[in-house]
Amino acid sequence: MDIVIDTSALIAVIVGEPERDKVIEMTVGNTLLGPGSIPWEIGNAFSAMFKQNRLSLEDAEKGIFIFNSIPIRYIETDFTSVLKISKQAGIYAYDAYFLDCAVRQNAPLLTLDQRLKASALDFKIKTVEV
Repeated sequence: MDIVIDTSALIAVIVGEPERDKVIEMTVGNTLLGPGSIPWEIGNAFSAMFKQNRLSLEDAEKGIFIFNSIPIRYIETDFTSVLKISKQAGIYAYDAYFLDCAVRQNAPLLTLDQRLKASALDFKIKTVEV
């Protein structure tokens, strides 16, 4: 099965957050999809964690190695669709990229972000429960 995975779920796996094992369990044997913005979002998440003193540079480098080992098929973004979703849902484009991907690929969304999950449900996008 195809699953659109968002940055929050990937970060949980990479840095060993409590949801890590469940995310892995839910994705094993499935094809992970996502917008091409994911690598930049991972970098942004790491930089935010630096500011919060939650992550060292050494741990971030290990995290990049882990991230690069996760097979993700990147889906080209339909920016017109993203902007419509962003406007309708009142969310940032970065979140709308994932919703657009899920809609166009007819795939459920795996996210730990409750606001994104609520937006997905508003768009009748199935979600993977973690």
